[in-house]
Amino acid sequence: MKRDVAIVGAGYVGLPLARTFADAGKSVLLVDVDASRVAQLNDGESYIEDVPSEVLKPFVEAGLLAATTDYDALREAEAILVALPTPLSRQREPDLSILVSATEQIASRLRPGHLVVLESTTYPGTTREHVQPILERGSGLTAGKDFHLAFSPERVDPGQVDWTTKNVPKVVGGIDEGSTAAAIALYAAAIDEVHPVSSPEAAELTKLLENIFRSVNIALVNELAQLCDRMDIDVWEVVEAAATKPFGFMSFKPGPGLGGHCIPIDPFYLTWKAREFGFYTEFIELAGKVNESMPYFCRSLVSQALNHARQRSLSGSKILVLGVAYKPDIADTRESPAIKLIGLLQNAGADVSYHDPYVPSFSENGLTMSSKPLEPAEYDCVVVVTNHGGIDYDALVDDAGLVVDLRNATGHDGRRSDKVWKL
Repeated sequence: MKRDVAIVGAGYVGLPLARTFADAGKSVLLVDVDASRVAQLNDGESYIEDVPSEVLKPFVEAGLLAATTDYDALREAEAILVALPTPLSRQREPDLSILVSATEQIASRLRPGHLVVLESTTYPGTTREHVQPILERGSGLTAGKDFHLAFSPERVDPGQVDWTTKNVPKVVGGIDEGSTAAAIALYAAAIDEVHPVSSPEAAELTKLLENIFRSVNIALVNELAQLCDRMDIDVWEVVEAAATKPFGFMSFKPGPGLGGHCIPIDPFYLTWKAREFGFYTEFIELAGKVNESMPYFCRSLVSQALNHARQRSLSGSKILVLGVAYKPDIADTRESPAIKLIGLLQNAGADVSYHDPYVPSFSENGLTMSSKPLEPAEYDCVVVVTNHGGIDYDALVDDAGLVVDLRNATGHDGRRSDKVWKL
C-alpha cells in the first residue's frame, strides 16, 4: 500500500510525529522492531501518553495510520523519517548502533525519489558522514541526485500540552538545496512553521545547543543550591526573587539531577565530537559534572536529615521515595535521577520503597520495584524526588515523621516545619 510517510521508530518521537501527519490527512506507516508495540498500534491502542488511544484509534480505523515490523514496506512510502534512540555507551560515548542497523535496512529498500530525514538527536556530521554513505552503499543511489537526505531534530517534550509536534517550529537542513526544499515541503504539510538552515550539521548542532543551554543553566542553580545549603539560605526563595526581574534572567530550578533522553545525554555527543577537532568543551563538561553529582549530594542530604532530625543513620532506615518519573505528571522514567538516588540509598543500607501514581513498576539500572501505597507514617523519611500534581503535600508533611523535599513541593511554608528538609 502506498504511504505518504513512513516513520522508523514508534516511540516518544515517532508516534506523536505519526499522529501529526495523520491529523493533516497524510497516510502514515510506523516501522518498529517490537512486534508487541506494532500489534498494539494496529489495534488502536497507544502506549504513549501524548497520543491517547481515543486519538489514535480513529486514524487506524480510517486507514491513515498503520504499523509493521517489515522494512520492505518502506519501498511504498514517499518519505522515510528516522526517529530512533541514540544512547550513550557505558563509557559515556555516542552509541549509534541502533541507527546504523536501521539505516542499513533502509538502504536496501531505497528507491529513486525517496526523501530520508533523520530526526534522532546526534552530533554534527552524523547525517553526512554516517547515514549518507550507508544509504548510498546499500542502494547504489547517490544522495542529492537520486534521493533527498536531510536532518530535522525532534523537539518533543513529553506531557507538554501547549507545545506539540504540530506547533513547535521544525528546523530542517538538507545535504543540498533540493533536499532542504523536499524536507520543507513534507513538514509544511503537517506542521505550522518550518525553519530551514544551511546544512544538516547546522540542524544537528541546533538540537544540541537547545539542550546544552538547559543543562548549563540547571547546573548553575544546582551548584548554587549546594552553596545555599552551607550558607543556610533558601535557594528556592532566591530563584523566585530573581525571576521577578522582567529582563536579563531566565528561571531554572535546582533538583536531584537530570532526567529524560535529551538533557542528560545530548551534551556528551558534542563534547565527544569536539575532541575530533582538538577542542575541549570545558564549560559543557563542567555542567555535566555538577548535574551528575546531584544524586550524591541528595543522598547526603537525606543522611543529614535522618541524623539530625531523627537521630538515625541512613543504614537500616525505611525510606519512601515519592516520584520516580523524571518529570511531573508523566510515566517516563528514562534517565530519571530518582532511580539513581534509590540505588545510592540502598547501597548505603537503607530500606527503600517508592510511590508514583504514574509508574506502577519499573525495571532499570539493576533495580526492579513496584509502587507502594502513599503511607508516610510507615517510613522514617519521605523523599520528594518528583513533584507530581494531585498529591496533598500539606497532608504529607502532617503525616510523615520527616520529609526531604528536593523539588520545593512543600513550598516556603514547608521550610518552617522542623519535619521538612529542603534542597
